[in-house]
Amino acid sequence: MFPFIFEWLWDGSHIVFMGGLWYALGVIGAGLTWVVGKSIVDTMQGKSPEHH
Repeated sequence: MFPFIFEWLWDGSHIVFMGGLWYALGVIGAGLTWVVGKSIVDTMQGKSPEHH
């Protein structure tokens, strides 16, 4: 069940689960934002992947 459904009860396990879920989604989102931003900056600066 979802928090916007009226039968949702905020007990300890729901708080821990939702906190962990949003923490994990935040880390994944920050990582994807970093990768996309870095690739845009590298492309604008003309860096090529052949330097590896």
